[in-house]
Amino acid sequence: MVDQAVLNSISSYTSKLLRKNFGKGPKSCQTTINHQFVVMYIRGFISPMEEVLMSQGQTSQVEIARNVIINHVLEELTGVIQVSLDREVEHYYHDWNFPNNSGVIIYVLNEEIKKENINPKIDNSMLEREVARISDLVQKVPDHISVIPVAPTIYIVERRGILIPIEKALIDQGFKDELLITKDTLEKSYFHRYGKFREIFNSDIKDIFIDWNTKEDKAVMVFILGN
Repeated sequence: MVDQAVLNSISSYTSKLLRKNFGKGPKSCQTTINHQFVVMYIRGFISPMEEVLMSQGQTSQVEIARNVIINHVLEELTGVIQVSLDREVEHYYHDWNFPNNSGVIIYVLNEEIKKENINPKIDNSMLEREVARISDLVQKVPDHISVIPVAPTIYIVERRGILIPIEKALIDQGFKDELLITKDTLEKSYFHRYGKFREIFNSDIKDIFIDWNTKEDKAVMVFILGN
């Protein structure tokens, strides 16, 4: 089991790192751990400079700049995660919902650190089918879909085998950042607009986050539910 003090320490350190690198820290950062996943849900984190750029329609530039700085932050935070939890980090993901002023950071550990059985609120097969259906509208049905409940209000969906040939070609040609920004906007618009997730979860959906590991052809989705 992971002591709550450890989770609070990780949240506090993450907030300090964001403040150090962006000049402004988040209003809240909540860390949850289950299975191999460390999930940090962040609220109220847009810097003054980003606000100005977005007001001028420069959201893509904000996303590119934030990705560069966030990846630097996460490399530093990786060491803290590994020491605090006595586990190696295999990969990390992050995504931001600028209209909601929220974001998520996910660390995938090399082995399970905690296993809390979450009382199932949903039929996993229904969620898998709906994620497959929407994925097919945008690109293709993933080769494999896994549902991992992290907390009663946090669900992770991992998709494997999601990239189509033209996307792989664009990545090989050096257009990874442009591709992922486009995919992020397109996929989230489809999942929000056409997904029947409220019926599946029987709950309001506060946020949907998506990030990709293009090297391993994986994508991780995070559903944040209302209480």
